[in-house]
Amino acid sequence: MIREMTLDDLDQVMEIEKEAFDEHWKRQDFEYEILENEFSKMMVYEKDGLILGMIGYYILFDDAQITTLAVLDQAKRQGIALELMTYAIEQCDREKCSVLSLEVRKSNEAAIHLYEKCGFHEMNIRKGYYEDGEDALFMMKALGGNI
Repeated sequence: MIREMTLDDLDQVMEIEKEAFDEHWKRQDFEYEILENEFSKMMVYEKDGLILGMIGYYILFDDAQITTLAVLDQAKRQGIALELMTYAIEQCDREKCSVLSLEVRKSNEAAIHLYEKCGFHEMNIRKGYYEDGEDALFMMKALGGNI
């Protein structure tokens, strides 16, 4: 089940975040997104009371951006990331966004493959985007029948 993230979810969310990313968000970053950022949508994939994945995205008028996506290691290769991406794409399309964008580490082949499967296209390279100096691919997907 995909539902909105709550503060009660943050212990499990932080486990996923730390497992998934070398440069991870802090607990207060998630608190801000949940409580204060009116443009932010933070969702979790929950099964039997266990959070197996999460996705965050912004909707800014007719533009949307994926901010985070991660799945618990033990739950990978079960289609959860694809379900979360499909959910976000459908919600952004329903909100009449014209494009959905994201950044991904150039070395993250699994994520790039997922995004391409979801219809994203590489638009640009952001040199030295990450703290460790790695480049990011900037990817976009047209929504609402564009392109």
